[in-house]
Amino acid sequence: MFCGGDGLAVAGLIGPGERKSVGPMAERLAPGGYDQLHHFISSGVWDAAPLEEELVRQADMLVGGPDAVLVIDDTALPKKGSHSVGVAPQYASALGKNANCQTVVSLTLARDEVPVAVGLRLFLPESWTGDADRMDRAGVPEACRSPRTKPEIALAEIDRVMAVGLTFGTVLADAGYGMSAPFRQGLSARGLTWAVGIPGRQKVYPADVVLIWPDAGRGRPRKNPVPEPLSRSAEAMLAEAPWTELSWRTGTKGPLKASFAALRVRVADGTPQRIFDKGQQHLPGEDAWLVGEHRVSGERKYYLSNMPAEADLAALAATIKARWVCEQAHQQMKEELGLDHFEGRSWAVSTAMHS
Repeated sequence: MFCGGDGLAVAGLIGPGERKSVGPMAERLAPGGYDQLHHFISSGVWDAAPLEEELVRQADMLVGGPDAVLVIDDTALPKKGSHSVGVAPQYASALGKNANCQTVVSLTLARDEVPVAVGLRLFLPESWTGDADRMDRAGVPEACRSPRTKPEIALAEIDRVMAVGLTFGTVLADAGYGMSAPFRQGLSARGLTWAVGIPGRQKVYPADVVLIWPDAGRGRPRKNPVPEPLSRSAEAMLAEAPWTELSWRTGTKGPLKASFAALRVRVADGTPQRIFDKGQQHLPGEDAWLVGEHRVSGERKYYLSNMPAEADLAALAATIKARWVCEQAHQQMKEELGLDHFEGRSWAVSTAMHS
């Protein structure tokens, strides 16, 4: 017998039942106990931090280690109306289009295809952070009101779980995060190995790029050297590279295969500088692997990774494709724990249900 709102909440989330919002859970577990459960979720004074720390420790014991991956992603929670905290028309990666939804930045620790969610943080779009009255009505704490991008939220969460002692070998993320130079640079500054998706238009330089002092001709001499050769898009850089078909795991219908190519490059995310008539261009930055994937469907994907220069193509492909496990984790949380079922409008209700 559960004696309080905390027991009712846990039993309702992990127990059977299609809907995991407060009303249906109360009806199943404690008819007439709706007020008790609602008070615990919306008004209960409790600190989620110790629980989140214990979750990280337990996850590390289960699947942590140097061969584990930490997957950064986000998932959309479709909503109607405009009152749920953080809800807005925004791009929903799970739906592949813009939708009225909440977006949650997630961290998933995984090893041997076993995922454990270790972090969920609600993203507030500009339509919320730019409206103080709206945040007042939803009870958004002062510390959470400043605008933060999803990559910034992800880096803060990585710092949090590392401080607790989470162990992993590589950080993985899709192009929504990988296209952010501050995100990639933030991972490197923390001494982390990473492999992230990028758009095909991402500029890179050959690994042997050099800085030269071109003849200025008439007029004042140049104050800064320029790269030789100039940067090219990731797509163009890999256009003539050799491609190899690889299988990275066995799915329900047999081996999963695609063709991959990889080149060592310098990422064009250094200091911006005017170069000839090209306008502002980013100078060469970090050494990295540029990886391309040609899928059987004809779709092409591109990635960057700071994995060691001696890494082979099979290792690069297997690491990059390990990111899929976070999608499994999101699906399980939605189907089994009702991640997208809760209906509360306040910050307290939202964060309580995510915790």
